[in-house]
Amino acid sequence: MKEIIVYTTNLCGYCNAAKMWLQNHGLEFKEINLDEGNKREKFMESYPHLRTSPQIFCEGENI
Repeated sequence: MKEIIVYTTNLCGYCNAAKMWLQNHGLEFKEINLDEGNKREKFMESYPHLRTSPQIFCEGENI
């Protein structure tokens, strides 16, 4: 199965909808909450052009 990573933030309706869609379609994913610790800073260093959430990556590619 392909690796799916979902970057989320707290109180994000679109994040919840994306996670629900993935679950309803039987897709396993790893969630990384950008509001925890310094995860947002690390994400912004790696992807400065991605400023909204959720961000979904499949096999390392932003989709």
